[in-house]
Amino acid sequence: MRSFEAGQTVVRRDVYRSGRVWTEQALRVVDDTGAALVTACVPGTEVRWPSLYAKALADGDRAVRTEAFDAMATGEWSLADGVWQETEMLMWKPPAAWFSINAFYVPDGDGRRLRNWYVNFEQPTRRTREGFDTFDLTVDLVVDPDLSRWTWKDEDEYAHVRRLGIISDAEHRAVEDARAEVLGMLADRSGLFAAADRWAAWRWEPAWPVPRLPFPTDRGPGRGPGDG
Repeated sequence: MRSFEAGQTVVRRDVYRSGRVWTEQALRVVDDTGAALVTACVPGTEVRWPSLYAKALADGDRAVRTEAFDAMATGEWSLADGVWQETEMLMWKPPAAWFSINAFYVPDGDGRRLRNWYVNFEQPTRRTREGFDTFDLTVDLVVDPDLSRWTWKDEDEYAHVRRLGIISDAEHRAVEDARAEVLGMLADRSGLFAAADRWAAWRWEPAWPVPRLPFPTDRGPGRGPGDG
């Protein structure tokens, strides 16, 4: 398995089954072990995402997100350049897991605080020359900083992409298993949650530049940057 050095810039890509890129995000490597690839980003980090999704963010119109999923189902979308805003993010991604666990930090007075944990259900990691590929499976779990409470998020969008056939029956079964796995980790305070206090206190390395994407926007169906 390809390994990355702490401080290195890598690129997370969400890649649809057609082989076409849905999103790209620059990240900085915090740690890379057999247990997990840990990466992070800060406000100003370069991203690329579907232009309809960018419009939904700009307009605050959740209905446009539905249009973005409809475009995914038809294979007709383009990517727009953007930047990560508002939060620092730490992402913990075990290589074979159907989820990543993210921590979001926000300014607080003269410092910053952990706003929440966020479990993103997604395909297992496929390492590339520039970073790794996965695919966001829409549904999420939002967890309080002290791990005492959690709430499911985007169940409506998950049902919609299921109807569109974007998520297969096999992927749905994997998501259901992953939901149970994550709830078990929360109950047992295992996995990342065993070290929740340490990760809650994590700080961005001041010497690290804001992560930037190294290659042009969407290369079209079946031609990602790692395809040669």
